[in-house]
Amino acid sequence: MKNQGVSHNIDWISIVIYMALVIMGWLNIYSSSLSSVAEETSIFDFTQIYGKQFLFILFTIPIIFIILFVEPKFYEKFSIIIFAISLLSLAGLFVAGKTIAGQRCWYGIGSFTIQPSEFAKAATSLALAKYLSDVQINLKDINRQIQVLVIVMLPVMLILPQPDPGSALIYSIFFVVLFREGMPGWYLLTGFIAIIIFVLTLAFGNPYIVIGITVVILAINYFRSRLVDRNIIASAILLVLVSGFSFSVNYVFNNVFKQHHRDRFNILLGKEVDRQGVGYNTNQSEIAIGSGGWVGKGYLEGTQTKGGFVPEQHTDYIFTTVGEEWGFLGCLVVVGLFVALILRIIYLAERQKTKFSRVYGYCTAGIIFIHFFVNIAMVAGVFPTIGVPLPFFSYGGSGLWGFTILLFIFLKMDANKVNEW
Repeated sequence: MKNQGVSHNIDWISIVIYMALVIMGWLNIYSSSLSSVAEETSIFDFTQIYGKQFLFILFTIPIIFIILFVEPKFYEKFSIIIFAISLLSLAGLFVAGKTIAGQRCWYGIGSFTIQPSEFAKAATSLALAKYLSDVQINLKDINRQIQVLVIVMLPVMLILPQPDPGSALIYSIFFVVLFREGMPGWYLLTGFIAIIIFVLTLAFGNPYIVIGITVVILAINYFRSRLVDRNIIASAILLVLVSGFSFSVNYVFNNVFKQHHRDRFNILLGKEVDRQGVGYNTNQSEIAIGSGGWVGKGYLEGTQTKGGFVPEQHTDYIFTTVGEEWGFLGCLVVVGLFVALILRIIYLAERQKTKFSRVYGYCTAGIIFIHFFVNIAMVAGVFPTIGVPLPFFSYGGSGLWGFTILLFIFLKMDANKVNEW
């Protein structure tokens, strides 16, 4: 009985935006693929990239119907089992995974590949929502903080060694969700400060950073109304910790990061200019987007796109096709659709009657946001290239299905809220 009326209660605004993004994504994948095939090739040629993506899109239809058919309580009841299966699928890559471009991120079945990390995001969101919906949970408690951090870090520890830093980075958004649910704000502040110190240390070197930190701490103490011994001791400890972190940055950068990661950071910081090597993608991306002007060169008329100057343009760099062929106005439409979808999900999350649904909704909005934000920043050259696809836009079955599952599980929860108490 509870499934009756789902079509009436489901949020069609979100679905319309989802469909618009998927269709626009396919149109741009088709355009970016024409550099390698004859233009008279049928759009339904399933041997080509756009043909495969068309099949992936078709397969989302039964996925959506299955998700909407299943009762929402199923996702809550079996969330931990789903999470455990997801972790096993990630761990299995080290035994049976297929290596592509130095990354062991896929299972291969003939010519078809599937990337379990794309589905792990929804599984982790379910596990996190289940844990936080317990009435006994208080994120001010250090033991609870440790337990919830374990849930977030388990998939990260399995994804990083693949190596796939881009997918691992996505999990940082869960800390925003945890902050929303009551975790102390100093976690976010500490992470934000650590990122700033990391980047500044790479840009200017340790001595300048340590001097700057010392000046800031002394200034804070100077402007306090009273300077007590406790403040001096705390400031000294803080200076030692932050300085130690700053000095550890170079070691991590030189010994933990791989060479292509170091190259990308150096280019971003202006230390190296390699227009033909590792910086080629970013350089060509900026040229393609900039050449589009206000209204673009017209669909299928992008010279950079048709010339195949931007490598992997149908995946991580798909937004460059939008910029060149649809121009600034086209980019504005795409960005507007993403912002509208994210805000809509947040709005729906706030009106949920259960904490499980609300937390899962915030996880959904957060994951889509960080993918969208990092991808656009990466394509624009203000963030290192780390392989983060644009949701619903970039080529790939795993990514499309993973985001579809993530979104429609939440839409099913929202459609069922009339039955929740």
